[in-house]
Amino acid sequence: MKNTPVTIKDIARSLNISISTVSRALRGMPEIHPDTRNAVLKLAEELDYQPNQLAKNLAKSRTKTIGVIVPNLSYYYFSAMLNSIEEAALQAGYSVLVCQTNESYLREITNIQNLMRSQVEGFIISLSRDTDNYEHVERLVRKNIPLVLFDRYAESINVSKVIVDNHAAAFKATEHLIENGCRRIGFLAGPTQLVLSNQRIAGYKAALEKHDLWAGDKYVFHCDYTTESAIMQTLAMMSLPQPPDGVVIISDRMAFSAMYAMNQKGIRIPDDVAIVSFNNEPVSALFSPTLTSINQPIQEMGTEAVRLLLRELDAVDENVPKETKVMETQLMVRGSSLRK
Repeated sequence: MKNTPVTIKDIARSLNISISTVSRALRGMPEIHPDTRNAVLKLAEELDYQPNQLAKNLAKSRTKTIGVIVPNLSYYYFSAMLNSIEEAALQAGYSVLVCQTNESYLREITNIQNLMRSQVEGFIISLSRDTDNYEHVERLVRKNIPLVLFDRYAESINVSKVIVDNHAAAFKATEHLIENGCRRIGFLAGPTQLVLSNQRIAGYKAALEKHDLWAGDKYVFHCDYTTESAIMQTLAMMSLPQPPDGVVIISDRMAFSAMYAMNQKGIRIPDDVAIVSFNNEPVSALFSPTLTSINQPIQEMGTEAVRLLLRELDAVDENVPKETKVMETQLMVRGSSLRK
């Protein structure tokens, strides 16, 4: 059962001022003393106050703006996804305001607050690496603000999502290594709280179990999506008494760091260790050796995210059924996984 919504009357009673004063303070009227206005705004935020008329006002005077929040635009995946989202939004008559969290949970909260002040009509979000508390996202859901999550998401949040079948993709990547003669296969994963990473670990494990090669978690190492962490974890993995002869890596960016670390240690790719990763960045085909990678349909994912958001923005009924769109991936085989 939802809590009773906070009203202007509740704020006025708490501060011992008139309802009309609260109303004018919330609307930023100049005749209200700054101290009073700040007190009203502070309490309104603490009580999670949401004007009942917001949706009606936006319907009468819509901003036609979507807020997009991504972990980092220096990642190829997210910059390419943004291009797709923006193109689809523009075709629908919407503009896009973009924020990046730089993998920070606190910055993610700030981004949402800033975009709300800009009166975006809805959000498309990929959660940061550090996000393990979803109250700020759940607040959007409680306020019936249209929201679509993509790539990095939380299963507990009841919103529409656009994702790939991470389990199937990792299974495919792992089985490819097995078919190329690998028998001790490691996984360089992402942070432990990341749903996407855990789904890929499960797919990797399922493939090994199918071929009776599962050796427990000793070959699973976690990095935090930084170059330094990927290098350190790769060196730790390759220093095992029986190091892996194949490695599945959470992303191409981390794979490039892992390959650098292996080259520094004189480990030959793919002769000593074969590698498969995810995202199929354009530079993967230019690296030496070229990198085998899982391709995700980024263009289609961005278009689908916008479609799902517009479906809610244009709906008369706020209770639009939520939809999870699961996209298929493709294994792009190149030199890093083809052992002689």
